[in-house]
Amino acid sequence: MQKVVLAYSGGLDTSVAIKWIQEKYNMEVVTLTVDVGANDRDLNSIRERALEIGAVEALVRDVKEEFVKYFIWPALQAGAIYEGEYPMATALARPLIAWNLVQIARQEGASAVAHGCTGKGNDQVRFDISVNVLAPDLKIIAPVREWRMTRDEEIKYAHQKNIPLQDVSKKHYSVDQNLWGRSVEAGVLEDPWNEAPEDAYAWTAGPETQPNEPQYLEIDFERGIPVALDGERLDGVTLINRLNELGGKHGVGRIDHLENRLVGIKSREIYEAPGAVILHKAHNWLEDMTMTKEAARFKTKVAAEYADLVYNGLWFSPLHQDLAAFVASSQRYVTGTVRVKLFKGTVAKAGSKSPKSLYNFALATYDTGDQYNHEASTGFINIFGLSLRNQSQIQLAGSTQEQMLSLASPEEPEKQ
Repeated sequence: MQKVVLAYSGGLDTSVAIKWIQEKYNMEVVTLTVDVGANDRDLNSIRERALEIGAVEALVRDVKEEFVKYFIWPALQAGAIYEGEYPMATALARPLIAWNLVQIARQEGASAVAHGCTGKGNDQVRFDISVNVLAPDLKIIAPVREWRMTRDEEIKYAHQKNIPLQDVSKKHYSVDQNLWGRSVEAGVLEDPWNEAPEDAYAWTAGPETQPNEPQYLEIDFERGIPVALDGERLDGVTLINRLNELGGKHGVGRIDHLENRLVGIKSREIYEAPGAVILHKAHNWLEDMTMTKEAARFKTKVAAEYADLVYNGLWFSPLHQDLAAFVASSQRYVTGTVRVKLFKGTVAKAGSKSPKSLYNFALATYDTGDQYNHEASTGFINIFGLSLRNQSQIQLAGSTQEQMLSLASPEEPEKQ
């Protein structure tokens, strides 16, 4: 009998999928639960549930360190935030989960992999494209995309097949979370006019419970990667978890985003990402200090392209390799310390320093010690404005003051 490896979360969809795949495809199901830092899950209970439903094997892999090293830190260095809002926690985890699916499929001699994605989301693209690149010979089964059951019909099917489920009656939202952030959708959130209720949030304190005193943190970076918090060197998983806790206490990291999905629809998403928001801001402030104007401005274009690429499921593409090489090079001087202030849902810069800083006090100061050559300014302005003066003398000569004032306004077409 052929085998399929199913990405198993322990939820309703993937639990029903175990039995459904066995019945429709007559395949043995091996489940794989990949731990990317979703601290709300009891992994042992999830494994036991998969076996009870009928999986021939239920595997659990802890990949939090790989997630940080190979996915989160490169995306942070790139400044990759989708549409300027979303730090892409879910989008970054999907290619890693797909990679592990392929590895287990090879290990188990499986001919297929499966996932619980719907036919209208982004994750189906991320999983399918990643698997197609890594192992084009593997068949991809997407039960939720195929069976077209409603949620109530899934629950009925589960009862008929004696599938043990968690309490599904209290579920108001669709939630995905990992070390880098928490994503929430569906329910009352589907109406953009509705304010997100407090029960949509789990990681961040609301205004009523946030501390009335600010908290200051110092984050050390080496080549664009955070390595220490308040002088204590930490591994990436611990550092992010600690920032999630500290930032969440102050209400930092709430994002309400009406985003453009890859499949062509707009979707209202609520995100919580305290650690990601703090680190992206601190990293950007350190880049302001250590990168030239030209390099920093070009990198914003790369960051947008990088974010689109990750969001669209193209992690394992040659273009990503090329962009990653540029990003790594751009970070060689991004070393230093940023002090941040957390207060009432905000992250403010409270100071920055770097041994590679391009900020030169002697050139910037207006006080004693000013070494800037003020006399050189006249010559600089003369050359900088030369082309504009030449154009003015040739093309704008004789213009009235009113005409000069309206230069920025489009002219009305002449009447024939």
